Amino acid sequence: MNLNDPKELASLLEAFLLASGKPQSLERISELFDEAERPELATIRNALSLLAKSCKGRAFELKEVASGYRLQVREQFAPWVGRLWEERPQRYSRAMLETLALIAYRQPITRGEIEDIRGVAVNSQIVKTLMEREWIRVVGYRDVPGKPAMFATTRLFLDHFNLKNLDELPTLAALRELEPEPVLELDDELPVPVELQARADAAAGEEAGEPRDETSFRSLLAELDSMEQGLKTDFDDLPEPEDEAEAMGDLDGPDRQH
Repeated sequence: MNLNDPKELASLLEAFLLASGKPQSLERISELFDEAERPELATIRNALSLLAKSCKGRAFELKEVASGYRLQVREQFAPWVGRLWEERPQRYSRAMLETLALIAYRQPITRGEIEDIRGVAVNSQIVKTLMEREWIRVVGYRDVPGKPAMFATTRLFLDHFNLKNLDELPTLAALRELEPEPVLELDDELPVPVELQARADAAAGEEAGEPRDETSFRSLLAELDSMEQGLKTDFDDLPEPEDEAEAMGDLDGPDRQH
């Protein structure tokens, strides 16, 4: 095989990406070759371009996300392909999605700042879940009393949502145009009544106490609109937390300030 021929190399790269099952960066792909046979990065890029074109009209596509390149089933086939797995897709609460949206669009942001915008306390379990999924991380501490942790999204967040970088996030104006539609389960289960869902959420561990009036999602987006300019996308200049346990302690400690 002539590894310097982009056409032949494209077939090999297709095999690499199919076998890996996860995104591969250009550097990682290059490392898969012995030094004597290693193609130039420009040649690898050309081969990837040819591979992307060869996927036209097929059920899968070559997609570049934050961690690199991957072969994935096209989104239009997802409703049927998802039936290969018995478990149902994860459903996320409104509170979790709003918290994640605020972190994505306003990062770096503290838990207290999230609460100020949403108008309600942030359940500790939400932050814990997002960190366990490695969608968010602590990128530093705000220089105010209490030194609250500042959160930002991760590469895995971008990979999961099929994004190459934060610039590919939909604009807030586009989000406001989206009208929510009821999503029925495969067994045509009717949507849960709002009152019943509220009780279930409370039983699932919502923090006790009299809540403040919660900001509507549309109002939340309007609040974010004024923050969208100058979105920070690089956190290399922020110090990494010296102790992750200390970071989590800052989140759940009884004397947390914001």
